[in-house]
Amino acid sequence: MSPRRTSTDLALISGFAALIAVCALLPAIKVGANPVPITLQTFGVLLAGAVLGARRGSLAVLLYLVVGFAGLPIFSEAKGGLGVFAFPSIGYLLAFAPAAFVCGFIVERLPRHKIATSVPLIFLAGLGSSALLIHPLGIAGLVWRLDLTWPAALAVDVTYWPGDLAKNLAMAFVATAVHRAFPDLLGRRPRDAAHPDRAARTPA
Repeated sequence: MSPRRTSTDLALISGFAALIAVCALLPAIKVGANPVPITLQTFGVLLAGAVLGARRGSLAVLLYLVVGFAGLPIFSEAKGGLGVFAFPSIGYLLAFAPAAFVCGFIVERLPRHKIATSVPLIFLAGLGSSALLIHPLGIAGLVWRLDLTWPAALAVDVTYWPGDLAKNLAMAFVATAVHRAFPDLLGRRPRDAAHPDRAARTPA
């Protein structure tokens, strides 16, 4: 990998880690007595995967988490440090990096012209990542930290679903717009590198 590509990757990873921090620190919304406030974190997390791909997207989230666990108050409600493991939101936090990876993994396997034009496909990639990882691990965190039953934790988590749908839809619109503006952002697939004539025939 060239030094220029490496520096670009580092800049993108750092930039998206900062974006996730900003999304977390924007005013949170409390829904009734629910213990975990609604933030834009999941928007930033899944956008990182959809825009940067599995590897760089998950690294951006990991950078955000490591900096937060190290003590910088960049989690929701300006929390930071290892003390966040005592909060009911810990399951959601721990789900973020694998969710970004899965979202990026799915997007990377879509046809290149679909990535830039199909909001529904990007939306489904984010929604699948949320359903497979963020919500199950979030529910597990609620059970662990609040000593809830699994049905009670599920009932809490269900209240976040409408917001999640809206955030995933917004993420899909932003991701497709970014890919239209920067069509080479994901890089070339390994099989395209081996068959440049195939890549040349791929619709833009």
